[in-house]
Amino acid sequence: MATADLTSADAPAFDSAADPASWGARHAHDPTVVRDDDGTYYMFSTDSVANSKDIPAGVHVRTSADLAEWTYAGTALNGVPRPAAEWSQAQGLWAPEVVRWESGDWHMYYSASTFGSNTSAIGLAVAPSPAGPWQDRGLVVATRSGQHSQNAIDAAVTFDADGAPWLTYGSFFSGIYILPLDRTSGLPLVKADLGSVIARRPKSVEGAVEGAFILRRPEDGRYVLFASYDSLFSTYNVRVAVADSITGPYRDFHGLAMTDVDALPASVGTKVLGSHQFDGGTGWLAPGHNSVLTQDGPGGGPEYFMVHHVRFAADPSEHVVQLRRLFFNFAGWPVVSPQPFAGRETETLPVPEPVAGTWQVLRFDPGSTALVPAVAAELASVVPLVSGGTPTPARLLIAGVQDGSGRAVELDAVVFGSWDWARNRPALSFSGIDQHGVAWSGTKGGAS
Repeated sequence: MATADLTSADAPAFDSAADPASWGARHAHDPTVVRDDDGTYYMFSTDSVANSKDIPAGVHVRTSADLAEWTYAGTALNGVPRPAAEWSQAQGLWAPEVVRWESGDWHMYYSASTFGSNTSAIGLAVAPSPAGPWQDRGLVVATRSGQHSQNAIDAAVTFDADGAPWLTYGSFFSGIYILPLDRTSGLPLVKADLGSVIARRPKSVEGAVEGAFILRRPEDGRYVLFASYDSLFSTYNVRVAVADSITGPYRDFHGLAMTDVDALPASVGTKVLGSHQFDGGTGWLAPGHNSVLTQDGPGGGPEYFMVHHVRFAADPSEHVVQLRRLFFNFAGWPVVSPQPFAGRETETLPVPEPVAGTWQVLRFDPGSTALVPAVAAELASVVPLVSGGTPTPARLLIAGVQDGSGRAVELDAVVFGSWDWARNRPALSFSGIDQHGVAWSGTKGGAS
């Protein structure tokens, strides 16, 4: 399959003049994925090579029939629209967000900025389908260095319980903000509104939070905030928090607010994904800036995919997009598959398999940004067999591993079928959160 090259340990060096037709999911970051009425998936991402005269700017677009193989389809816009370019002096467009509007049209919220500056703008373009044609509607939010503390980049849109749209945006400088949008135009409900802050980090870590996305879960009515901490070049990691209202307050597993700048910086936000490597597999560095694709699953309920970019540890200059299954445990916390999605058919185990046995396990220590190597561990569970067809909530025990109080590590987890990229086979995987709010995940199988 075309996505097999995503785990190649000897990934080719980045070549800005390469033919985009050969890219697949490479050379893309800050991704979002939507599905059109005909079943085609569209991926929109940052102009990662907009500084090359050979590669056009204007939001890069890819298409797929199965979320596994991606084909480059050009750009959504012909460069940077004039209002955004005049405001920001941007040469390319960042972090597009694409959503279906109540009218049936599609709205694209794009960012225009230059690195390290908060003279930035979020613009809006509208199209009858994800394939376009896209027509620019001007600026939505604009910030200027020396005048505003906010940074108008990294837009995301969420519809609340009443169907009203809200724009989330922000980055380093003063954090993540949210404001209501007009249900018809998609522009701010209050002209020039910059919104209210829902997440920020202290100056001691340069306020390092960005790439926010809010998912509303109809199952429990809560809102889940995803945000990327630290450096997009090397230490990105994804944190989550939840709220009963779309405007917050968003609190993590321990009840800390995402606006708490007095707590230790690494202690705020429940870390669910970071740099990692399975035995015999590729090292994945700095996963982050995620969105979430929600669609109807085979069983009738919703299924979720985290869409994010990541770097090859062997060549951090290159981005690639991955989709990972996203589940919710008993307590309602999001947990992320340790394996990139490889297609629905690949994830079904040939025969039911017991959970008990030897696994390659990852522990995402919230206090560390280092790449996590998988280690062998024995797991036990009250779930005797898993076929891989249906995700199964489970209480898992990691044998021989104790917490600081001498208790065994117990996970509120989900067990599911996956594709083991390192061993090129279907396998059982799990992802969960322990009694201390630390995320663990793993794939069954001993050392190769």
